[in-house]
Amino acid sequence: MPIPDSFIDELVARNDIVDTVSSYVALTKKGSNYWGLCPFHNEKTPSFSVSASKQIYHCFGCGKGGGVISFVMEQENLAFPDAVRLLAQRAGLEMPEELQNAGDGKRRERLLQLNREAARYFHANLSQPEARAGVDYLNHRGLSRRTVTNFGLGYAPDSWDGLISAMSARGYTKGDLLEGGLAVKNSSGRIYDRFRGRVMFPIIDIRGNVIGFGGRVLDDSTPKYLNSPDTPVYNKSRNLFALNIAKKSKRGQMILTEGYMDTISLHQAGFDCAVASLGTSLTQEHAQLLSRYAKEVIIAYDGDGAGVNAAQRAIRIFEKTGLQVKILQVQGAKDPDEFIKKYGPEAFERLLTQSENHIEYRLLQVQKKYNLEEDSQKVAYLKEAAGLVAGLTSPVEREVYGRKAAQAARFDAAAMMQEVERTRKSQTWKARKQEERRELTPAVQSQPKNRAFKYENVSSALAEEGVLRLVLLDPTLARKAEALKQEDFSSPLLGKIFGLLLQRWREGKELQAAALAGALEPEEMSHLASILQKPESLANGEQALSDYIRKIQMEQVKRANANGLDPLLAYREKKAMEDRK
Repeated sequence: MPIPDSFIDELVARNDIVDTVSSYVALTKKGSNYWGLCPFHNEKTPSFSVSASKQIYHCFGCGKGGGVISFVMEQENLAFPDAVRLLAQRAGLEMPEELQNAGDGKRRERLLQLNREAARYFHANLSQPEARAGVDYLNHRGLSRRTVTNFGLGYAPDSWDGLISAMSARGYTKGDLLEGGLAVKNSSGRIYDRFRGRVMFPIIDIRGNVIGFGGRVLDDSTPKYLNSPDTPVYNKSRNLFALNIAKKSKRGQMILTEGYMDTISLHQAGFDCAVASLGTSLTQEHAQLLSRYAKEVIIAYDGDGAGVNAAQRAIRIFEKTGLQVKILQVQGAKDPDEFIKKYGPEAFERLLTQSENHIEYRLLQVQKKYNLEEDSQKVAYLKEAAGLVAGLTSPVEREVYGRKAAQAARFDAAAMMQEVERTRKSQTWKARKQEERRELTPAVQSQPKNRAFKYENVSSALAEEGVLRLVLLDPTLARKAEALKQEDFSSPLLGKIFGLLLQRWREGKELQAAALAGALEPEEMSHLASILQKPESLANGEQALSDYIRKIQMEQVKRANANGLDPLLAYREKKAMEDRK
């Protein structure tokens, strides 16, 4: 059952977009809009704009945009009904009674309840004799009973249907477990438990919901760690292990580790800001998520080759989010968990304070690749180091780290800085040329970023955009816009949006972009937001609308005219026929 438009209008009115976005993104008011770093892509310079007057957001970098519902859908990875439910809860609105248990929301809630019951089942198993191996493993890792309870750790028995049977007794079907990623179906159709003979780590989102699991094997079986697949309630690229606890930390920093045990060990030792990615490399979404809760992140990966490579990738992601990035190099142990066991929390605290900033770390990794006693290797090192330093935006940083790189190779600092600036000029020139190629002509600039919405008739489409802007800025103009029909529009998407707005106006409903989130795809909402961020004056609104309508109708006549008649004469004949009706 669709959600009533009247409820959507009330929801949008109760959830101001600036207030909502501010709970995820640090915004600063500049002029009439608010600006911040885009939560949907990596950037250093704010290109994410929020308009209080239009109640829309738009990123000039990645192109995403829309209203308050669209923002929550994108940020929380929710379907439209679930985003509406979240915003309704935020505003203290009660969902319409007939929708309380309808559709995707009901299914999502059932899966969350299933995960919660499964977590209780796994945890309760620790008290059973068959869980002895799991209990011994947790004791061997030095975890206290309190830590085990706080993280809800558990054990999945080495049985094909232990969880299936337990959940069946609670009213859940095998279909539920398959959808929740807790069961697997083989090629012959047999359904069995996904997790068997493993210590279990529940994955909890920032709202306290159990959304998935990780399981560690206790023998030599593979994979060593098995994680839940993506499900309707779980996306490994958008969640971090233990962030539900770490987000409350007062340390002002986050420690990023490679796995569950490192994170849990750090929390037990008093470092309550540790988190881990979930069976996948760090993603852009992970970085944006962390930037909500801290200004500094310390990467505490293992010191082996894989850990170094993963740290390098993480640095490139983090440095574009505005977060300060440091690298912790564990010495005398293979990982943070082992270090704390050997040397204690105080030693780890000292290690944290000595962590290097990411530039020093990257320069050191470059240096390790070359034998600086050989001239050819020294030249190669200096060139690669110059490329790294040239990419730094701060002149002070370029000066400091350029000289450090020269010092490491016992090379003249002034000559190194010349190489850095030469490389920087080359990088800047290449970037400018790429930008120029992207913006070859005004017609190209007028085209939507999303090629799927390409304008076949740019002249008409620009007028069609103007109609949408004017009607949304001043809904009283909708009466005059009725001279147009949806099929007059050259752009199918712009015609679709116009039809939706006209229908709402005829039904006496609010004309607001945010309310269209349920009728438009996310990419379509983004394009509408990009249209609305363009300037449009209401000083001569009626005349501007008339001009837009005339342009659209003339272009429509051109497209329809197959007899070679003069477009202006054809347009006059069309208008005369309409006036006689």
